[in-house]
Amino acid sequence: MEYISAIEASEKWGVSLRQVQRLLAGHRIPHAKKYGRSWMIPRDAEKPADPRKEKKALGHSLSADVSRVFAATSAILPLPMPGGSPGEVPDAIGEERLRLIYEAELAYLRGDFARTMRCFEKTEGDDAVRLRVCPLAIAAAVSLGDYHAYTGIDVYLKRCIKAYPDGVIAAIAELSLATAAVSVIAPSMAPGWLIDGDLSALPPSARTNALYLRAKYFNCTGRFDAMLATAQAALSLSVSGEGFMTHDIYLRLMCAVACRYLERNEEARRWLLSAMRIALPHGLTTPFSELVTALGGLMEQCLEQEFPDLHDAVIHQWKRTWKNWITFHNQFTKDNITSILSLREYHIAVLVARRVPYAKIAKEYCISVGRLKNIMLEIYEKLYISGREELVKYIM
Repeated sequence: MEYISAIEASEKWGVSLRQVQRLLAGHRIPHAKKYGRSWMIPRDAEKPADPRKEKKALGHSLSADVSRVFAATSAILPLPMPGGSPGEVPDAIGEERLRLIYEAELAYLRGDFARTMRCFEKTEGDDAVRLRVCPLAIAAAVSLGDYHAYTGIDVYLKRCIKAYPDGVIAAIAELSLATAAVSVIAPSMAPGWLIDGDLSALPPSARTNALYLRAKYFNCTGRFDAMLATAQAALSLSVSGEGFMTHDIYLRLMCAVACRYLERNEEARRWLLSAMRIALPHGLTTPFSELVTALGGLMEQCLEQEFPDLHDAVIHQWKRTWKNWITFHNQFTKDNITSILSLREYHIAVLVARRVPYAKIAKEYCISVGRLKNIMLEIYEKLYISGREELVKYIM
């Protein structure tokens, strides 16, 4: 075998000598040998590929696949049948990976959260489909009270963001994380672009879902006029054709919740009944069980009026899952308390939880006791707790 020097290799490959030395130090040139302080490189050795370019190419390929999957399932997930059964649609879908997405969504909407998680597990190795199913898997994990499953999804999504920090992949991963943040009432954990309403990084097929999450963000922060306007705007932009899309249900429910808080009760009833007439004939109970608490007696009244046969199914599902959502919220905010609170707020919260007198804390931070009380009210609002005793459980 004939050999050349590092200098000759740099000239042959059109790169700097320093670059060749880095490749040699990283053992990226096969069969290269070191003699003393000099390297000998096989004459027929090819320049190793730049891993940064490979990663960039892979990122572009995955981004294109993610966009394609979202666009394809925007047409499939709508349950596009004038009066047929949603359960029949997956059999008509030729591509297995897309059928899996539909199966996961349909299972979630019907309250079969374990099946949704099984579908999610089947997506391993197919990042585009896994990213599409992640929001469903997060919601299913919360409904099951499976914090371990949620943390696994959280780690996966953050790994995606780290590997592809710019563009579609990061935006889709952040959208899934936002599902958790606004669903367990931790709005400060939502991504900045969702809070600001800048959806430009998302593929067009994902923007309606983002608007739904933005409406939920406004719900978490008590901005019910903005919540209603966002949900109505998203509905006006939605074109469902002859069938209906999942967000046709959820956006109507957001309108109902907003009207309820704005004391526009007749409008709230109309929105709720509209959503029920779309979903409940197909047994899609989950959207309603999620909002029994928010809509109070109105949910039960409308069920008894229009769908008495499904009243018990919705209420029992609510009873089965709401405690898991509360427990999950408590665990989530506890684990992320230093992200939800500023460092100053966290330090003050620790002192209050340790029952240090307000006067002493106020003196340490050079503020009045009145100002300290206002800060504590803001902290309680951010954590969605009512007072010191609950704070102790978080901090201590």
